[in-house]
Amino acid sequence: MLYNPRVMTRLSYEQSGVDYDRLDAFKRACQKAAATTMDALVAHGAAEPAGARGESAYLIETPNEYLAHVEEGLGTKNLVADAMLERTGESFYRNIGVDTVATIVNDLVTTGALPLVVAMHAAVGDAGWLADPRRGGPLAEGFAEGCRLSGAVWGGGETPALRGVVVPGAIVLAGSAIGRIQPKTWRIAGDVRDGDAIVLLASSGVHTNGLTLCRAIADRLPEGYLTRLPDGRMYGQALLDPSVIYVRFIAALREAGIRPHYAVHITGHGWRKLMRLPEPFVYRITRLPDRPSAIFDFLLRAGPIETREAYATFNMGAGFALYVAGSDAQACLAAAARSGYQAWVAGAVQKQGGRKAVEIVPPGIIFEEDTLQVR
Repeated sequence: MLYNPRVMTRLSYEQSGVDYDRLDAFKRACQKAAATTMDALVAHGAAEPAGARGESAYLIETPNEYLAHVEEGLGTKNLVADAMLERTGESFYRNIGVDTVATIVNDLVTTGALPLVVAMHAAVGDAGWLADPRRGGPLAEGFAEGCRLSGAVWGGGETPALRGVVVPGAIVLAGSAIGRIQPKTWRIAGDVRDGDAIVLLASSGVHTNGLTLCRAIADRLPEGYLTRLPDGRMYGQALLDPSVIYVRFIAALREAGIRPHYAVHITGHGWRKLMRLPEPFVYRITRLPDRPSAIFDFLLRAGPIETREAYATFNMGAGFALYVAGSDAQACLAAAARSGYQAWVAGAVQKQGGRKAVEIVPPGIIFEEDTLQVR
């Protein structure tokens, strides 16, 4: 029997096992509890700047600079690498190393900080995973490459063997980074204004979010990860393209003297993340990526996945967003091009009373405020 996605029930991220309502509720509880500890900074001659809670990275204010700290995890993308290694004999763990750094530093730079040091946390079920030359060595090489692309030093990390916590033959990848903002005026603080331009930067594919849903789709395909896409590549190969690291773009903005009003790493929650700021604005998108990766069309058809669900889960061809004054938009595009990124003016920020929403005009998708509860 031939595979026919038209007769399959449609998939969602929640059906694949990721329930953001429960995850975000715990995050908000953590933010509330964590806020009770900030007085400890006073003893160190530092302070927590206003608006730091709930952002992609945490800021510490000192008399001369801001220090930024973030801890992030890869998610389940390494399980796709494991499956491709088993089925094809090809190791994609160098890409996974780059991915792990990318998910960390791309969060860090949304504050305007440039990374100084990155650390790895690699928890395994048994030490044999790390000793496998098809996995451990390429992973280390890729992590180092990600650090070089970020202009940061790999400062160390932790590699625990957690038998009984992590299943045998698996690894849980995460890490942290510290960055700095100096002078302090380069902080990206979230002063979005009516009429700001929305600049989007292209992704290389799915990056590191939505992989649980991608894996659920593989389970439905007769050939699984070996299924051929229209461009001839295997599904698993396309999923494992390394993430884009956007650090050079933020550095290029500094060199050009462009001061962004806000920045967003488009990961979990997909394009809903465009309204991460608590202030009520409507983020109206009128231009989508010109040449998004073929993987997204495949996911929509093979899932099958509703278009709205896809934009609520995946980056859909745009991995990073920047809000700038309209007069700075073209200079922002030029800075992106000089630093090796594809960017475009995708829309504008609008003030519509007290309404907060993301409107993606071409497919007619609207995400109202209640669809994103990360604070």
